[in-house]
Amino acid sequence: MKPIKPTIIAIAGPSASGKTLFAQTIHDELVTELGENGISIIYEDAYYRDQSHLSMTDREQTNYDHPNAFEHELLSEHLKKLTDNKTINSPVYCYKTHTRLNETKTFSPTKIILVEGILLLSNQELRDCFDIKVYMDTPLDICLIRRIKRDLVERNRSVESVTNQYLATVRPMYHQFIEPSKAWADIVITRGGKNRMAIEVLKAKIRQLSQLPTQ
Repeated sequence: MKPIKPTIIAIAGPSASGKTLFAQTIHDELVTELGENGISIIYEDAYYRDQSHLSMTDREQTNYDHPNAFEHELLSEHLKKLTDNKTINSPVYCYKTHTRLNETKTFSPTKIILVEGILLLSNQELRDCFDIKVYMDTPLDICLIRRIKRDLVERNRSVESVTNQYLATVRPMYHQFIEPSKAWADIVITRGGKNRMAIEVLKAKIRQLSQLPTQ
């Protein structure tokens, strides 16, 4: 089998800005066209540092929006391995316990690798791994509304818990780390993950990089 030289695309931006929807839409609409070993998604959240050595109280007080909350060095190492056509074993993170599970998820190189996460562009070593850097520029008030809806349903949290975290860490870290990282983006996308024009533009670029006919 001919070795795969992946194109790695970062999709960054604040929490609940539409990153996951945007990445999943790109993936789902191109997976058939790109064929076997065509496209995959890696999530920065999987690389949260394990908190199992801390009490649950301490885990809940951790600032999960600070770069130090992530093991970016491991993510960078894994992306470099994928670039070298090697398989990786990605961590699996549990939001409820704030710990890594014993199991891992195996990733093999694909032609296109989408990497989704809030702080991907804040780290120079990570930035150097990306061929294209996308930033989802969604207003913070919209992100907060989406975050409350998501965390209540998917993570069984209370409105008070979500808003307290937003005021204590999410909003300050956005201004300190996430928003400034937009300066490193090649493409800045407004209107969230349903921006159809942005989806089509990135799909066209991926087709070009993958030597597929444009549509």
